[in-house]
Amino acid sequence: MPLDRLTFQGLRNLQALDFRPGPRINLLTGANGSGKTSLLEGIYILGMGRSFRTRQLRHVIAHDAEALMLHGRLAGDPPVPFGVRRHRDAPELEMRLAGERIARISRLVETLPLQLINPDAFRLLEGPPAGRREFLDWGVFHVKHDFLDVWQRARRALKHRNALLRHGRMHDGSLPAWEQELVHWSERLDGLRRAWMEAFLPVFEETLTGLLPLPELRLRYSRGWDRRRELAEILRQGRESDRQMGFTQQGPQRADLGIRFGRRPAVEVLSRGQQKLVVSALKLAQGRLLEASTGRTCVYLIDDLPAELDSEHRRVFCDWLERMHCQVFITSVDHDALVDLWQAETPVAMFHVKRSNSGEGQLLPLDRQTSRRSSQ
Repeated sequence: MPLDRLTFQGLRNLQALDFRPGPRINLLTGANGSGKTSLLEGIYILGMGRSFRTRQLRHVIAHDAEALMLHGRLAGDPPVPFGVRRHRDAPELEMRLAGERIARISRLVETLPLQLINPDAFRLLEGPPAGRREFLDWGVFHVKHDFLDVWQRARRALKHRNALLRHGRMHDGSLPAWEQELVHWSERLDGLRRAWMEAFLPVFEETLTGLLPLPELRLRYSRGWDRRRELAEILRQGRESDRQMGFTQQGPQRADLGIRFGRRPAVEVLSRGQQKLVVSALKLAQGRLLEASTGRTCVYLIDDLPAELDSEHRRVFCDWLERMHCQVFITSVDHDALVDLWQAETPVAMFHVKRSNSGEGQLLPLDRQTSRRSSQ
């Protein structure tokens, strides 16, 4: 379900806003520093309970505000309101869904499936495994109902084993018990991840071919421990080495998604524009698989779409977004780079983010036809 209303207060440099986004394509243009990315950040916090720009939510609160308050509403019969609030001096994020207070961020994530494509998305190719593992687990979480429970149990067993290793209690009778727990839930977790990958790969390959044919590009899932050995054996034989390191060296917490072009890491071979299209294909394919598996659609947040892409690849990218019938929020400094990329029948809502004399960002709606005429 798309968002049909957003109300933000106390969000960075944005003025308090209450606006109704379009159900499909929403274009946000404006000068650097006007607040375009902050608006995307607000939607991201609504769906993820955290920011993609800072680890501390208190840094997102406007300097003259006591609290950050973000509310959204999903279209439906009846509509579904939800929101978050964070006071400057409070450590916890308050969350509400359909009028009830909720305690788990996973409820937000489940309510509003989001895909973010921004400069940080390149970390899928060039960053550490943690980012690719998060990408993988996001996909599994949304299509495998038992994933969260399995993931939490594996994490709990890992935490206890690591604590026993660090405190020199390797001969404690509880160590074998926690290793048995870790093996059981790790194998369950690996099975869920592997099943998701089998479904994801053909969707990704089709999406990538539509954006930028790269027949030599390959994805390979690595479960996090030697595929030729049982995890129980690895843990038992590696106790002394793990004790010296202070943590468990092999297991599902080391899983990764290798992205290679031929025999080399893709990031070493592809241009920046090609990398952006590969990352975009990964994100779009996740959304396509979610829709095929559950009937639900993602909301896409795309920051500075024109960057690194020529006009032809921008058009191809937008063709995919039109075909997917999802809701999208796209920012750009250059209005003309976005306005003529859509079919006439595609619903497009346009907004201009303007910085006021006080330095606050204002959101102003634009008429599509007027906007088209002014750009020609």
